[in-house]
Amino acid sequence: MKKIAIVTILVLLIDQISKIYIKTHFHLGESIPVLGQDWFRLTFVENPGMAYGLQFGGILGKYALVILRIVMITYMFFIFKKWIKIGRTSNYLLIPMAMIFAGAIGNLIDGMFYGMIFDSGTTFDETTGRWINYGGISQFTTFGSGYSHFMKGCVVDMLHFPMVDTYIGDYHLEFFKYVFNVADSSITIGVILLFLFWKKAFPNGFDL
Repeated sequence: MKKIAIVTILVLLIDQISKIYIKTHFHLGESIPVLGQDWFRLTFVENPGMAYGLQFGGILGKYALVILRIVMITYMFFIFKKWIKIGRTSNYLLIPMAMIFAGAIGNLIDGMFYGMIFDSGTTFDETTGRWINYGGISQFTTFGSGYSHFMKGCVVDMLHFPMVDTYIGDYHLEFFKYVFNVADSSITIGVILLFLFWKKAFPNGFDL
C-alpha cells in the first residue's frame, strides 16, 4: 500500500499545484509558449466534462460523471486492499493502477470543490443549456461562497501540444488539439503501461 500512496500523493500534488497556479494566474483562454516553443503551450481552458475536453451532456451529465468517478475510485480502493491481502504487489500492476487512481481523484477534486473555493469560473446556464465562460483571473474565496456549488466545479486543463498547426486550403489542421492536465496524463500513461506490461501485471490472467 506504501507504493500506491506515494504515487497517488505525488501525482495529486503536481496535479493540484499546477491547476491552482493556472487558475489563479491565467485568464480563461490565455495561452503562452513554454520555453519559447510553440509546439508546447500552457493554454488555460475549463472543462465541465471528461478527459481531454470531452463533454457528457449538461449539468445532469456533470453529476453523472462525478458519481461515476466516485464509484470508480471506491472500487479501485477495495481492489487495492484485495491485492495487498493476497500478495499481488508487482510494480507492473500497482504503479499503473495507482496512476489511474490518482488521476481520477485529481479531476474529481476539481468537479466537486473548485466551484466552492474560487470566486469565478465556468458556469452552466440552465435557461440556454450552455456553459458560460467568465472574464478576469480567479482568486480563492471563502469556502462555500464560490462561483458555483458542490459538484458543479469545472476541471482545469492547461497542457497543450499543437505540434502540427497549419492550414490546408480553408481547413485548419491542428494536432494535438486537445488541452489536458496532469491527472489526464496520469490516467493515460497508467493505461498505456498496463497494456505494455499486461503479462507481467497479470501473470495468471486478468483478474480483478
